[in-house]
Amino acid sequence: MEEEAHKVAVVVVPFPAQGHLNQLLSFCLYLSSHGSGRIQVHYASSATHNRQVKARFYGWDLISIPNIHFHDLPLPPFPTPPPDTTSPLKFPSHLQPLFNASVHMKVPLSSLLFSLSATFRRVVIVHEPLTSFASHAAAMLPNIESFRFLCVPAYFNLSYSLLWNDKHIADGPRPSKAVLDMILAPFEDECTEEFFNFAKQQDTDTTIEAGWLINTCRLIEGEFIDLLAQYQNKKLFAIGPTFPVSTVKATDGQPHHCVEWLDKQPLASVIYVSFGTLSTISDEQIEQLAIGLKHSGQRFLWVLRDADRGNIFAAEDDGNRRKLPLGFEETTEGVGIVVTDWVPQLEILSHPSTGSFMSHCGWNSCMESFTMGVPIIAWPMHSDQPRNALVVTEYLKVGVLVREWAQRAATVQAEQIEESIRRVMVLDEGQEIRRRIKTLSEGIRQSVMEGGSSREELNSFIAHITR
Repeated sequence: MEEEAHKVAVVVVPFPAQGHLNQLLSFCLYLSSHGSGRIQVHYASSATHNRQVKARFYGWDLISIPNIHFHDLPLPPFPTPPPDTTSPLKFPSHLQPLFNASVHMKVPLSSLLFSLSATFRRVVIVHEPLTSFASHAAAMLPNIESFRFLCVPAYFNLSYSLLWNDKHIADGPRPSKAVLDMILAPFEDECTEEFFNFAKQQDTDTTIEAGWLINTCRLIEGEFIDLLAQYQNKKLFAIGPTFPVSTVKATDGQPHHCVEWLDKQPLASVIYVSFGTLSTISDEQIEQLAIGLKHSGQRFLWVLRDADRGNIFAAEDDGNRRKLPLGFEETTEGVGIVVTDWVPQLEILSHPSTGSFMSHCGWNSCMESFTMGVPIIAWPMHSDQPRNALVVTEYLKVGVLVREWAQRAATVQAEQIEESIRRVMVLDEGQEIRRRIKTLSEGIRQSVMEGGSSREELNSFIAHITR
């Protein structure tokens, strides 16, 4: 007890969706590995979602997990319906009952914070905008300070800070017209009205926060980071990427069967197709994607899954197996594989046989693809994804769009899909994209090394909380 009184406890409260859970656990491990024994790290979520993030854990050595203290916060019962595969709006509205239930973690979290504050010299709580109830729980205790963790890029947060609040950028260096146009670009139907209202209710008083952490780096978003810090008048720590940047191998020593397949393919020859854990496409779109992949003549690794349910362990088999066109797998045997279970994405993107990534452009996927030097074929579905795709294709110029956001409700035809694949994998345009993303990858990797910008900002954060 006396020893603990000289330490700092960091309590991380993720939003209960896979991309958030995984990103915050990576941050915990990243922080723990660089804390020099001065920090004890705690991860607080529901029992179901703690189990989920451990089951899908990858990238770090398994021996790292015991360094993190997991806390199971109770949730009230909530329905877990399947996603609607026919909805023209791709936002995972079937998860709204889970999102609504998540705010009930505030009371048990308050009890946890009270207990830790009596033991540790300082408690630091790290939460997301969608778990801002944590900062209000922290404000009631004298030796606790809170930090916001941004799982989406500075650009997205800057856009919404301005669009939601109808304000102008404060006095200071003005962005270029091109950058300002990006920041203020309107994107309709990114989410449902119900979720939009939920998000605004959660993202309330930021004055009680000591600063913001963000999973990006200055090489990617330096101009946006500075503008966001200027607008919010907050200390921003750009510490990304928080996942391991060296070659990634299976944590349990047993490679996934899709990785074994990649081992047999030529260098940079495979298109990896995955739309994340919160996206679902229609049967018609599956058919067109299958035809486009086949006609492209390129090797492919296609992860065909529906969006997660609120409780992935309680999901019943409703018999709605996604169907590929008749004979597709037989006629593409030896050229591509279709995987219907969860895959270790970071390991796939770091594999030398992976040549491009057809992606929904979730920020986790973007950061992983940037870092591993894999060009992106951008197919945004919802949330921050259309804005992330703009960063990929227009700002960094390390990918191409499958279709414009204005055509989001239409089924993308096989010809469009084939063309986007050829632009990256076959045509001269792809050579230039690969050159740019290789340079970007090298810079990102350097940013997390000793003396790099992200490492320095992490060191600054650690020095602040252990002062």
